[in-house]
Amino acid sequence: MINRDFIEKNSILGYIVNKYQLQGINMKKRSIILLGLILATIPLFATTAETAEATHNITHKMMMLAYQLGIIIFIAKTFGRVFGKIGMPSVLGELISGIIIGPYFLGGFPLLGFHNGLFPLVTGNIPVTTELWAISVIASIILLFHAGLETDLNLFMRYSLKGAVVGISGVLFSFFGGVWCASAFLHLEIMDPLTLFLGVLSIATSVGITARILSEQRKMDSPEGVTILAAAVIDDVLGIIILAIILGIVSVLTGDNGESHVDWGAIGSIAVKAVSVWIGFTAIGLIFASKISAFIKLFKDKINIAIAGLALALIFAGIFESAGLALIIGAYVLGLSLSKTDVSFVIQEAIHPIAEFIVPVFFCVMGMMVNINILFSKEVLFLGFIYAIISIIAKVIGCGLPSLFLNFNLLGALRIGTGMVPRGEVALIIAGIGVSSGILDGKMFGVAVLMTLISTIAPPPILTKLLQIPKKGTKKEIKGSNTISTKFDYPSDSLTELAITKIIDSLTSEGFFSHKMDIDGVKIYQLRKDNIFFTIHHLETSIEFISDKEDIIFVKTVVYEALLNLNETIKKLQELSKPEEMKKDMLSSDSESRKNLNLLKSAIDSKNIIISLKSSDKESIIKEMIELLYKNGDIKDPDEVFEGTMEREKIMSTGLQNGIAIPHCKTDSIDSIKSVIAISRSGVDFDSLDGEPTKVIVLIVSPKSNPGPHIQFLSAIGSILNDKHSMADILDAKTAVGVKDTIISRA
Repeated sequence: MINRDFIEKNSILGYIVNKYQLQGINMKKRSIILLGLILATIPLFATTAETAEATHNITHKMMMLAYQLGIIIFIAKTFGRVFGKIGMPSVLGELISGIIIGPYFLGGFPLLGFHNGLFPLVTGNIPVTTELWAISVIASIILLFHAGLETDLNLFMRYSLKGAVVGISGVLFSFFGGVWCASAFLHLEIMDPLTLFLGVLSIATSVGITARILSEQRKMDSPEGVTILAAAVIDDVLGIIILAIILGIVSVLTGDNGESHVDWGAIGSIAVKAVSVWIGFTAIGLIFASKISAFIKLFKDKINIAIAGLALALIFAGIFESAGLALIIGAYVLGLSLSKTDVSFVIQEAIHPIAEFIVPVFFCVMGMMVNINILFSKEVLFLGFIYAIISIIAKVIGCGLPSLFLNFNLLGALRIGTGMVPRGEVALIIAGIGVSSGILDGKMFGVAVLMTLISTIAPPPILTKLLQIPKKGTKKEIKGSNTISTKFDYPSDSLTELAITKIIDSLTSEGFFSHKMDIDGVKIYQLRKDNIFFTIHHLETSIEFISDKEDIIFVKTVVYEALLNLNETIKKLQELSKPEEMKKDMLSSDSESRKNLNLLKSAIDSKNIIISLKSSDKESIIKEMIELLYKNGDIKDPDEVFEGTMEREKIMSTGLQNGIAIPHCKTDSIDSIKSVIAISRSGVDFDSLDGEPTKVIVLIVSPKSNPGPHIQFLSAIGSILNDKHSMADILDAKTAVGVKDTIISRA
C-alpha cells in the first residue's frame, strides 16, 4: 500500500493525485491507479538506457530481464487470480497471459525506450531470451520437485494394484491414441519423432486439478478418489520414463544425411539406459531417503533445511540431464525419494513462497511460445481440436474400461476416466521440452497448447456433476481402510483455536514436522515424524484427527496433555488479569488511542446510523441494528451475526461506562468491517460496567477469514466516545450525517 503521507509530500505523485482528482478515492484503489501510472512510465526511464552500443551488453540484458520478470509476475498473477475466481485452474490464466504479452502479440510492439518491444522476438526454436528461458526452466524444476514431495507413496502402495491397472491402461490408450492421431492426420510414420512425441504428450495427467475437485466434493478418500490418485502416480512415473526413452530415441532416429532411419540396437540401448538410470536413482533415493533427510537436517533451521533440499533437487536435475534424461525427471525423483521423510512437509511449506513467485513465470513463458497467428489458423484449430478429442476419449476409455473389472460400476468408471483427463501443467512442461529439443515447431506447439486448454477446461465441470450424483461408484461395499477418524468438539471457535495451537506446539516439541494448508476455508495440518503420520482438520468448533488405528492412543494422549497444559495456562491468566478492572482501564478518562481517519470513514456509513432506537432491551437492540445492516446489503446472514454477537456478550457484556456499549463479532457473513451506531437519549439497560443507562451503542462486525483492523476500529471509536464533549455533540446531533461528521471530526 502506498503511504498517504508520502503521496502528500512527494511533489510528482502529489501533483498526479491533485491533477487527476484522486483525493476522493480510497487508498486501496488510489494505490492501484498510482501503481499503473508508475508502470506506464517505465519506458520513459528506459529511454536513455537503450543505446546502440549497449544493446548486447550484460547490463542491458539484466535490465531487460528485471523489467520482463516484474511485468510477467504482475500479469500472470492477475490472470491466474481472475481464472481462479471463475472456477478455472489458475495455470490457464497464467498461460493465456503469456500469449497476450508474448513476442507474437503485444510483447513485440515497439514502445518508447523499447524499440523491439518489451518481449522482442528471438530467432530460433525458443522465441524468448536465453535468460528468461533459464528462469522458466528453474521454475519447472521447482514445480516437479514439489510434485514429487506431494506424492503419497503409502497411498500408491495400498492401491498399487488398481492404480497400476488403471494407470498403465490409460498410458497405453493415450500414447497410441496420440500416435494414431499424428500418423492419420499428419501422414507421418509411426517412428517419426513428432509422432512419438505427440503420443508422450497425450499421457500427461495433472492430478492437481482433479485433486482439487475431489477435495471440494469431499471425495478424496472415496474408492474413485484414491484410485485416481494412485493411477496418477503411475501416469507420472510411466510418463517420465517414456519421455526419457523418446528423447533418447529421437537422438538416434536421424542419420548423418538428415534422413530418418530406425536403429533398433541404439533404441534398445537408449531405452535400457533411461529405465536403468531412472529406476536406479529412484531406488537409491528411496533406500537412502532417511540418510539424505538426516544430512539435510544438519542445517537445523527449517528454511535452511528446505534450501538444502532444493539445492539437491537442482543437482539431481543436472545429473539426469547429463545422463541424457530431462532435468525435471531428476527433480521429481528426489522429491519422490523425500516424500516419505519427515522433512517433506518442511520443504514443501518453506519453498511454497518461492514456487508462488517463480512457477507462474514458467506458465507465462509457455504462453509466450505460442505464435498467435499460427494458433488461430484453420489447420492448427482443426488438428488441435481433433487431437484434444482423441486424447480425452483415450483417457476416459483407457482408465474407465479396466475399472469395470475392478469392482467399479459404470458411474465409478466414468468418474475415474474423467478424473484422469486434465493435462494442465504436466503437458505444458513436456511441450516446453519438445520445443527446446527442436521436436515441436510453432505450429505443433500451438496444437499442443490447444489440446492442453481443451482437455483441462472440459473435464472439471463434468467430473463435478458425476461426483454430485448420490450413488456409489462401486459394485460391492469396500471395507474401510486402516485409517480412523477421531473428533474432538469444543464449545466455541476461540477455544478450538487455542486447543489446536496447543496441540501443534506439543507435537512440534516432540520432534514432529508440520505442514499447514488451507483448502476451501478448512485449515489442514499434516504432521510427520519418522514413520508416524497423521492429518488434523481444524473445523470451526471441532478438531478431527485422521490417523492409523495403531496411533489412536497416541492421538488421544496428545490431546489430553495439550488440554491439561491449556487449562493450566488459562488458570494462570485468570490470576494475572482481572477482566472488570481491565475493561474500566480500557476507557479511562486519560486513555488515548490512535485514530485512523480512513478506517473510520470506510467503516461508518450514515445509512447505518439509528438516530432514535425503537428497542429497549439488549437482545432486541442488537437485532434491530443487525437488521439494518442486512437491509442495506452489508451482511449475508443476519442470524449468524446475531449468534456471534450474543456469544461475545455471554463471555462478558460489552456495556462499558459513561453511557457507551460496543457489541462486536467476527463472521464470514461480511466482506469488510462495518458498523451500526444507535442512539437512545433516554438510555437503555445494556449491563454496563458502571450500572448507568447506555445512550450510544456501536455494533462492529468484521470478517473472520480476511484479517482486518477490528481492534484498531474498536479502540478508536471507544476513545472518541469516551470524551464527554464528543458524547454531548453526538447526543445533540439531529441527523445521521451529523452523528458521522461529529465522530470523524474528533479523529
